[in-house]
Amino acid sequence: MAMMFATIAFSIDAMLPALPNIAQELTPDDPTRAPLIMTAFVLGMGIGTFFTGPLSDAFGRKTVMVCGAAVYILASAIAWASASFEVVIAARILQGLGAAGPRVVSIAVIRDLFSGREMAKIVSIVMMIFTLVPGFAPTLGYVIITTSGWRGIFMAFIGFSVISAAWLILRLPETLPRENRRPLRMRLLLDAVRDMFTHPIVRLSILVQTLCMSMLFSVLMLIQPIYEHVYDKQDTFHFWFGGIALVSAGASFLNAMLVVRLGMRRLITIALSIQILLSATVLVQNETFGTSSFAVFAFWQAYLFFQAGLTIGNLNAIAMEPMGHIAGMAASVIGAVSTVLAAAIASPIGLLFDGTIRPLVGAILLMATMAFVLMRYMGRIEARLPAE
Repeated sequence: MAMMFATIAFSIDAMLPALPNIAQELTPDDPTRAPLIMTAFVLGMGIGTFFTGPLSDAFGRKTVMVCGAAVYILASAIAWASASFEVVIAARILQGLGAAGPRVVSIAVIRDLFSGREMAKIVSIVMMIFTLVPGFAPTLGYVIITTSGWRGIFMAFIGFSVISAAWLILRLPETLPRENRRPLRMRLLLDAVRDMFTHPIVRLSILVQTLCMSMLFSVLMLIQPIYEHVYDKQDTFHFWFGGIALVSAGASFLNAMLVVRLGMRRLITIALSIQILLSATVLVQNETFGTSSFAVFAFWQAYLFFQAGLTIGNLNAIAMEPMGHIAGMAASVIGAVSTVLAAAIASPIGLLFDGTIRPLVGAILLMATMAFVLMRYMGRIEARLPAE
């Protein structure tokens, strides 16, 4: 299950060192389009998340995961063979659709087999591996590129998925018996969407989660060009990115310690307020004294990754809390809506790169401010709910 879930991180982070090579070969006239390869995958994954949960309830966990892996492998092969940037983008969207199966259904499989503390232990192992993947994926991608070019990355994706799918087929029995399956009905999905978006807390938490994910995706789109063109660190980019990702992974442990004491909403609000302060400081320094030092930018980047660990999981929990009666559907809808909207927001931000850090830091400051205002508004809504 850890391998299936780690497919997502591997598919995103291993691509980062390949962006200059892809830009040079496939879109030399407009290299700023290369980061769209990142959000195309995220967009496909978000769309697929709408359907993979309900499909696994109807047809079984194993069938959906294997079919998703097959789509992922096919899309990787198309991207490997393509000589067109547009076809690679389309293949990445298809690849994201296939990866949605492992992302969503792996957690459902764990829930089918375990409960209580045993489930928590297994999920902890899965998430630990998932948080470690961004630490070594860029370096692995760099090694593959130096030996076989950027197309070799897609061959690595195929190999990774073939191994994990074969392991799944051979070692894992179907965890959802036929008698426990539920028919696939579009009406149930539409009812779930209506229930969620008419609840004010759920609606606000999805909006804030979208903004937090947009911040993360925007950084992933622009981080490589900034390292290369602003700080001239393209040769060591994979080491810096991996190290910062590993350090930032500690946010999950800090969140576990603080969330009981401070509460989810308060912890999210504090994390966003710190982001506003840091981004404003970096932006003012950049405008007043010229480009911020690499140390300042690296610290800012590390906190943004750290912030994701303090916000996204808590926001998901806030949105899920009133939706216990439709938990499975709600999980799919929340993940899909926030991911698709975040990809839509991050994509144009990725095209704003002008050789400085200004567009990225300014966009993060704006989104953090909007998210902070929405969290404060959520507090006022929560205060009124008991009286309704």
